[in-house]
Amino acid sequence: MDNVADDFYRELPKVELHAHLNGSVSFQTMEKVMKRKPHLNIEHHMTAIGKGQRRSLDECFQVFKVIHQLVDTQEDILMVATDVIKEFAADGVKYLELRSTPREETKTGLNKKNYVETVIGAIQQCKEEGVDIDVRFLVAIDRRNGSEVAMETVKLAEDFMLSADGLVVGLDLSGDPTVGHGKDLLPALQRAKNGGLKLSLHLSEVASQLEESELLLGLPPDRIGHGTFLHPDVGGSQSLVDKVTKNNIPIELCLTSNIKGQTVPCYSQHHFKYWYQLGHPSVICTDDKGVFSTDLSQEYQLAAATFGLDQQAVWALSKQAIDCIFAPEALKQQLRQKWTELQPRVLK
Repeated sequence: MDNVADDFYRELPKVELHAHLNGSVSFQTMEKVMKRKPHLNIEHHMTAIGKGQRRSLDECFQVFKVIHQLVDTQEDILMVATDVIKEFAADGVKYLELRSTPREETKTGLNKKNYVETVIGAIQQCKEEGVDIDVRFLVAIDRRNGSEVAMETVKLAEDFMLSADGLVVGLDLSGDPTVGHGKDLLPALQRAKNGGLKLSLHLSEVASQLEESELLLGLPPDRIGHGTFLHPDVGGSQSLVDKVTKNNIPIELCLTSNIKGQTVPCYSQHHFKYWYQLGHPSVICTDDKGVFSTDLSQEYQLAAATFGLDQQAVWALSKQAIDCIFAPEALKQQLRQKWTELQPRVLK
């Protein structure tokens, strides 16, 4: 872990809405997986980006390829997902939306259906063990896999939305933003939306996506991942900003991820400031807590230190995130109640 957050940030109840399962695997869990598979000769520096290190976006995606080599059976996925959920809970996260692209591994017999079933099994197992966190799952479309696979993924998500006790709530669009174009994925995304799945789309993650962002905002999505280059100061446009604000689309902001992936030059120039000053719904997230050696408490503390937020402002930011979750209103009410009960103890 790069830094250890102060007690206030640890005790702060938090909502995590942008967490990729394979990117959230901690050093400790990686150690367990590596011990099972010594023949792969994978070392820790190949699965995480440490303090002071930066990587190009392309190099970040290479890290995921290494993690996928390690996590390639149902047994691995169950262990990894269970550990990730418990670690978020230990960090004070009360509600978590995990996201992951269903994968097939011919050599281990893993298929997309049992991939999703295994993640859902991990969520249910943690609940049965009394872990203090509510977890939901977003099935992810990897944009690199094209329109046909995207449509298959939507159908899979629809099946699980109906059969998994409300644990599958939406769809994520992610993957290397420099590959492919959103227009090819529009039919799949439109079908998902029409079928009742919530949409969280990675948008304007790199500077060359103006046209695609205009197109995808026309859906519109229910939340935006990153949105790094939406606003005019960084090469976006007022038209994009207007679409986001008019539809009140929350933005999932991942500070350390953007710094280490070099899409933002430094914390003080992070677009959190732009959206926060607008009063627009902004949710602090980790993206990949394992790969980027962080956790949600650290991300809140970094935002507070960088942008001068006092404890009241941080509390308000954390509580406002409840409005942005994809679970039903009844659960939002339960979470608000939890925040109310914890407030006297945390905000001293």
